[in-house]
Amino acid sequence: MKEQISEAIAAVIQQLVADGEVAQSFDKSIQVTRTKDASHGDFASNIALLFAKQVGKNPRELALSLSQHLTQSNVFDRVEVAGPGFINFFIAQKDQSQVMHKIFSQQRDYGKSELGRDQSVHIEYVSANPTGPLHVGHGRGAAYGATLANIYLENGFKVEREYYVNDAGRQMDILATSVWCRYLELCGSEISFPTNGYQGDYIWDIAATIHRQNATTYYVAPELFSAQLPPDEPQGGDKEVHIDALIDSAKQQLGEQGYSVFFNCAIDTILGDIKDDLHLFGVDYENWYSERSLFSSNKVTSAIAKLKASGHVYEDQGALWFASSQLGDEKDRVVVRDNGQPTYFASDIAYHADKFSKSYTHLINIWGADHHGYIARVRAAMQALGYDDKKLDVLLVQFANLYRGQERLQMSTRSGEFVTLRALRKEVGADAARFFYVMRKSEQHLDFDLELAASKSNENPVYYVQYAHARICSVLKQAQLEAFIKPSEESIQLLTQDSETGLMQKLADYEECVISCCHKQAPHLLVNYLRELAQRFHGYYNETQFIVDSEQVTRARCLLIQCVRQVLFNGLSILGVNAPEKM
Repeated sequence: MKEQISEAIAAVIQQLVADGEVAQSFDKSIQVTRTKDASHGDFASNIALLFAKQVGKNPRELALSLSQHLTQSNVFDRVEVAGPGFINFFIAQKDQSQVMHKIFSQQRDYGKSELGRDQSVHIEYVSANPTGPLHVGHGRGAAYGATLANIYLENGFKVEREYYVNDAGRQMDILATSVWCRYLELCGSEISFPTNGYQGDYIWDIAATIHRQNATTYYVAPELFSAQLPPDEPQGGDKEVHIDALIDSAKQQLGEQGYSVFFNCAIDTILGDIKDDLHLFGVDYENWYSERSLFSSNKVTSAIAKLKASGHVYEDQGALWFASSQLGDEKDRVVVRDNGQPTYFASDIAYHADKFSKSYTHLINIWGADHHGYIARVRAAMQALGYDDKKLDVLLVQFANLYRGQERLQMSTRSGEFVTLRALRKEVGADAARFFYVMRKSEQHLDFDLELAASKSNENPVYYVQYAHARICSVLKQAQLEAFIKPSEESIQLLTQDSETGLMQKLADYEECVISCCHKQAPHLLVNYLRELAQRFHGYYNETQFIVDSEQVTRARCLLIQCVRQVLFNGLSILGVNAPEKM
């Protein structure tokens, strides 16, 4: 309906220009909003206030001129001017109720649009290092990314979802070496576990798997590799230097084949758990992209060579530097260290270059807010390679703070002190977790209240929305009208209560809400919509008897709540949340 009003206003402006009433057309977007007070109509626009100065007219005078033309449209029951020049639109009842015909005919397709026809979106999200189980901080990125992908699909885009697996580099070596140290302990060795190693119980589990399958095959006496190591932090040394030396020693003592046993078992186990956790959380991908594949396919080497050829790479003190400061970054970045090893940034350049080389119309990265500093350098690299970096949106997600009562729970992967996404899902359920994670803007901090999420009360927002759906199912079952009733004008005309017209208005807003979620990349707008729709239904339920002596009234009210049920189902489906029939 907002689009219809905007189009009607635009047509009137063109007519005023043609008639010579105004000298020029309006060059700004036409804003139409839903009114909060029914006495001010259904919709309002401040177009005359914005337009008046441009055409040299008094705002109220211009509003009156616009309203006189707009009144001739059969879309509106009436058009009124209020205050200094606001235009209020009252929608004719027959048009107000058209939403019920639309929902009946489209059902699950109601709310879908062709906004993204012939456009494709590549969306990469979560992409947590496979160095441990996913924790609740990762869960927010997973819920946001999966819901945003669903929103794009709902709006007609072709969507490819991807998880970038950081399965190369130093952190993976720290992981493999941590597993080897635990394996040695299982073999009876009393080694000193590195301060900078991964210490969670899952490291013991992986080590135990290798020990069961290989016994002491990969045992090395500690004195053979630890005597020459620099001291660790507890002994007054540097934990970073110590762990790097320990990695080198592990590779030397185990050899390539032996080291790969620990490396591959660690990543295969953890990545398998990540895939399982995400699937059970309702998050699936078309593609899992391996960082190691960038090296085996020479894409990293190729990207650096292209940057060299374009004059954007220089050598300094044995390292290769990308001159990103020339393209908007705060400083230049190392792409190849002085030891000849490419940096993580070199992999990122090759990965993004591979994405840009494909035919996607939109690229979206969803990163944790702590990666904010990476945006400028990635954009700079894409510019240097000749790509249009405006194709790339980088959306930041603040990690969620998890509370149990007044206690804030820790989420450090390295120390092993964290709450896993799996544990969260088991405690509060996937539905509550998915819903809570997207209740606020992604860039805002989120305090996740475990006790509220697990409660079965109206204070729990996901319970409140799901309960509305279950309540409707219960009413329809009692009325023996579970199958969708075909709307008729006779039955719709019986829906005259303010709560009924209010529900029809809210149902009509759903299509625009889904489009707005896409434009603004903001799933929380859909959450807000569903909570408001549920609130209106619960109010209607508390004040209205649905099954009455008049069969026509009963059918009319059941038709209305069937439409509410369908929209609740559609919206919850986008969020990846179930719509239960019983609670």
